[in-house]
Amino acid sequence: MSITVTESAAKHIANFLAKRGKGVGLRLGVRTSGCSGMAYKLEFADVLDEDDLTFEQFGVTVIVDPKSLPYIDGMELDFTREGLNEGFKFNNPNVKDACGCGESFNV
Repeated sequence: MSITVTESAAKHIANFLAKRGKGVGLRLGVRTSGCSGMAYKLEFADVLDEDDLTFEQFGVTVIVDPKSLPYIDGMELDFTREGLNEGFKFNNPNVKDACGCGESFNV
């Protein structure tokens, strides 16, 4: 089981952590939401929970709770810029369907 981070995403995460001045990494998970059932959630983590799983690449740590991992196992987290738009891109091989607006998915 694993989560990978591209170099672009890692640089973006590291820059935000440096600006914050604290944090052990980026917490990645899923929550029930949207018309397709699930949505990604991202937040900075200042501490690790006892059951957290960690994935380190390019000097940053991505933290995942064990309940979210089955839905995002094998996912690549990327950061892209397209014209004036920029943001994280979730390349998740488990997604079977996504809503038209791209805010939620199901597995």
